[in-house]
Amino acid sequence: MFDTLSERLSGILDKLTRRGALSEADVGEAMREVRRALIEADVALDVVKSFTDKVRHRAVGHEVLRSVTPGQQVIKIVHDVLVETLGSDAKPIDLHAPAPVAIMMVGLQGSGKTTTTAKIAKRLSERHNVKVLAASLDTRRPAAQEQLRVLGEQVGIATLPIVEGQSPTQIAERAATAARLGGYDVILLDTAGRIHIDEPLMLEMAEIKKISRPHEILLVADSLTGQDAVNVAKSFDERVGITGIVLTRMDGDGRGGAALSMRAVTGKPIKLVGTGEKADALEDFDPSRIAGRILGMGDIVALVEKAAQEIDAKKAAEMAAKMKKGQFDLDDLADQLMQMKKLGGMKGIMGMLPGMGKLKGQLDGLDEKVFDRQVAIIRSMTAKERRKPELLAASRKRRVAAGSGTRVEDVNKLLKMHRQMADMMKMMGKKKGGLFGGLGSMLGGGMPQIDPAQLEEMAKSGQMPSMPGGGLGGMPGLPGGFGMPGMGMPKGPLPPGFRKK
Repeated sequence: MFDTLSERLSGILDKLTRRGALSEADVGEAMREVRRALIEADVALDVVKSFTDKVRHRAVGHEVLRSVTPGQQVIKIVHDVLVETLGSDAKPIDLHAPAPVAIMMVGLQGSGKTTTTAKIAKRLSERHNVKVLAASLDTRRPAAQEQLRVLGEQVGIATLPIVEGQSPTQIAERAATAARLGGYDVILLDTAGRIHIDEPLMLEMAEIKKISRPHEILLVADSLTGQDAVNVAKSFDERVGITGIVLTRMDGDGRGGAALSMRAVTGKPIKLVGTGEKADALEDFDPSRIAGRILGMGDIVALVEKAAQEIDAKKAAEMAAKMKKGQFDLDDLADQLMQMKKLGGMKGIMGMLPGMGKLKGQLDGLDEKVFDRQVAIIRSMTAKERRKPELLAASRKRRVAAGSGTRVEDVNKLLKMHRQMADMMKMMGKKKGGLFGGLGSMLGGGMPQIDPAQLEEMAKSGQMPSMPGGGLGGMPGLPGGFGMPGMGMPKGPLPPGFRKK
């Protein structure tokens, strides 16, 4: 979503950091470029003006222009103003109210309300351990109520039984009664939308609000619609009174202006963002972390949280025990590769690491299917061969290559990668490890105890600690041990096994 804006801002700020000293003219020129970048990203004009004025005012201060590192100071100021524009603090969905807590979902048709309703229901049920009932009040769109019922079955959430012929207000009353009698903690009301805002829609929303008395009214807006999404937010807030915003399609190729404008224009927090079609593709909107992504500082905290959700604790404990003994066979390598895939593959992980924005051009050419091919190679071996790779003579390699639909060279590359990683695991088994104990331990050797505040501070400063094996644990788990010493830019060619599409 923010790729283009991130590239533009990173380029502008890089010019400042390369200069030994800054003048007011340098800052002014940079702010003009920032202004153009924000306008191209479809950010509202009044938000652009406020943003650049704040940065310029702070950046031309006596202490900045005479600072030893003025460029870095300006980057910090831009980061801080970005955070302020996005809302300063993360504002999760508020459940502090007598049960059942009513949450009303509003928005235009096509914004993704029904899918988002199911995602939020699943998220609240799993993360907050609450009993959720979802109800569709959309009587106009064909099969809208059936869609929510099917989604509810898929994510394991109860939905209000469909009764033909009832009006939205009657369904709202029935949902409230069912929630009370059924002992539900939260009730999600998926309301109808229109192609555009009109008076009947607003009257219907106001009537539903009066009946259900929702604790939260969440506007679901499509982030790809840019300034239109901001206008929709203003209209709904003026007529219905929203308490928060959920932005969908944040994984798309839009310019990101809606996210930067909506909080500033409406004063309402963005609470969640949709990052894909899957039921768990929903993230909390944290202004400081989003600002870090926009400025190419990465989002290490998000990477750690994703790892914590995806990694099997039992397998992690088993892997930790094997690492301590210096054991690492090809079955372990297959597990590592599958964990990498779950975390979003090479591009998904790199996108959350500080300084990786500049590598985007190289990463776009990577063939992410390499994980599948390498796992196929391992699964084409016998159990004995996976435990003892040294048994793989030339004839066995030809058999494995034929069975996996690859070449003998690919098998050799995989075996070489395994040897490198096995040596690294032995070394890591003898060490306590750094902040993470290496990404290898994070992906398969037990989740480390991590202080998110410390990580965020490091990410903001553009620095990450050196870890066992060089760089982020020498990146065991990445094909070829894609080392990034000091978390700087990768040196040399792309990792073995990865090739351009």
